[in-house]
Amino acid sequence: MAARTAVVAGTATAVSGRVAHRQNERYADQQAQEQAAAQQQWEAEQYQQQQQQQYQQQQYAAQQAAAQQAAPPPAAAGGTDVVAELQKLATLKEQGILSDAEFAAAKAKLLG
Repeated sequence: MAARTAVVAGTATAVSGRVAHRQNERYADQQAQEQAAAQQQWEAEQYQQQQQQQYQQQQYAAQQAAAQQAAPPPAAAGGTDVVAELQKLATLKEQGILSDAEFAAAKAKLLG
């Protein structure tokens, strides 16, 4: 009877050890899968952040380029806007306030 009890106890111990070993392997596999999934999620988030930063940089560059193109031309050395002054002179000439000679002289002085 003692031998039979020893065999049953030994078998139970062996089965219990094998079950515990399989459970540990499954747990380790599950942990590895969870870590791999977490790594993939992190990489996807990093990629998305990089794409968003690149998009924002492109938008900023486009806004800067548009602002530079829309900027008014710089004023002449004397602090006057030559184009605006020429337009004023042309208006005065059209209204008959300036003669052709006066317009030509003022224009030459302004451009000169």
